[in-house]
Amino acid sequence: MAKILVTGAAGFIGAAVSRALLARGDHVIGVDNLSPYYDVALKQARLQTLSPHKDFTFHHADIADKSVIGTLAGTGISAIIHLAAQPGVRYSLEDPFAYVTANMMGHTVMLELARALKIAHFVYASSSSVYGANKKTPFAVGDAVDHPNSLYAATKRADELFTQAYAHLYVIPCTGLRFFTVYGPWGRPDMAPILFAKAIAAGEPIKVFNHGEMWRDFTYVDDIVDGVLRALDRPPASSPPHAVYNLGNNKSEKLTDFIGDLEKALGKKAQMVMAPMQPGDVPATWADIDASTAALGYKPTTPISAGIPKFVDWFRDYYRA
Repeated sequence: MAKILVTGAAGFIGAAVSRALLARGDHVIGVDNLSPYYDVALKQARLQTLSPHKDFTFHHADIADKSVIGTLAGTGISAIIHLAAQPGVRYSLEDPFAYVTANMMGHTVMLELARALKIAHFVYASSSSVYGANKKTPFAVGDAVDHPNSLYAATKRADELFTQAYAHLYVIPCTGLRFFTVYGPWGRPDMAPILFAKAIAAGEPIKVFNHGEMWRDFTYVDDIVDGVLRALDRPPASSPPHAVYNLGNNKSEKLTDFIGDLEKALGKKAQMVMAPMQPGDVPATWADIDASTAALGYKPTTPISAGIPKFVDWFRDYYRA
């Protein structure tokens, strides 16, 4: 049985990854600071799906607190899946310090823990946001990522560079995963799927930015989890041992089409209010997954036509909508 440290274990992807690790027989040490950035009750509800498992241990801790995180060095951890971060492009315009603390200081603390533990593999979350407003699509891992559109994107790119340095200096096998617009059951309430579903269910208007000319590579959470576990089991053998992959659905969907599938699943029409582009946002994302398919065997299997009904089933049950 491997002992895996998962940061952000109360988060959307972190809880889903933890459930998958437990299901395959691993022991999971979860860390989360239960930040009030969004509904803490949802985070606690996710944890309740994990806490009954005998192989799950939880630490309520902040990844940027090096003294607390340092105490985990003697717990027999063999690998780290570092998913904790301050998310959100728009909020980075309001509180930049939250991003520097969580995404840069926190990331460095976790790298130092990986160094102290001499772990077999350090897997971490990056973001499709690092591609900024690149006009070439689909986005490939070899594309330029030196023109971020937001501070959030800049911190995620900095994480990749920090990790490259650690892999070079200390020969720590590391893999970064650039996630593309993840949705599904237990999703974040600050993201479009839940915001839209709540508004449609309540008969309230929804804002559609860039006057509807928005495309996203919507990726169902189970496909993301599969990619994370595939990456975990395949540490890079390069020199230095650091690899970066895209995890997306390899299909860019128009936002209004995504809303249309939500309407079908909910049985209600959306009241769409067209709005201009938001600062820091990008008009389109689309993942080139050739590298992750070749190296990891990653092949997403859930189109939005199948993923949205599953998301709506959970949404109706959790929110009693």
